[in-house]
Amino acid sequence: MFYLLSSSSCPYLSEKITPAIPAIGGILFFFVMGTLLRTSFSDPGVLPRATPDEAADLERQIDIANGSSSGGYRPPPRTKEVIINGQTVKLKYCFTCKIFRPPRASHCSLCDNCVERFDHHCPWVGNCVGKRNYRFFYMFILSLSFLTVFIFAFVITHVILRKYAGEIRLRM
Repeated sequence: MFYLLSSSSCPYLSEKITPAIPAIGGILFFFVMGTLLRTSFSDPGVLPRATPDEAADLERQIDIANGSSSGGYRPPPRTKEVIINGQTVKLKYCFTCKIFRPPRASHCSLCDNCVERFDHHCPWVGNCVGKRNYRFFYMFILSLSFLTVFIFAFVITHVILRKYAGEIRLRM
């Protein structure tokens, strides 16, 4: 889309209106690409998985709490309540990562990781959107919207100017 604007409309609009139009479009385009790359390659807030020793220790603690010492596998409970600043917080257990994850953390089936403050997995950026890259994703969406409006406005301006230029020539 940006290529169409820069190859057809920009030369005409820079001649008829101002040469700043291609410069502003280029700046917006590179800002969009920068925020896209920043979102794609930044850590969304992946929570570290439990090591095998930590997982075994957790299972031992559950066996002790239940008063059981059988050698069979017992899955950990689905939730665990902890008190933080006087508030009871319910932590959910992730069976894949073998951790109790904090509130608003979720397991992404595409990335196979638990992500803190998980929003969604975005196929356009190829990454999860979470606590640590949400601001970059928001800037990407906002700057892409500005670029789209910019391109649309100047393509319409180009069409209108060409139309009126054609009508004026026909009348003369």
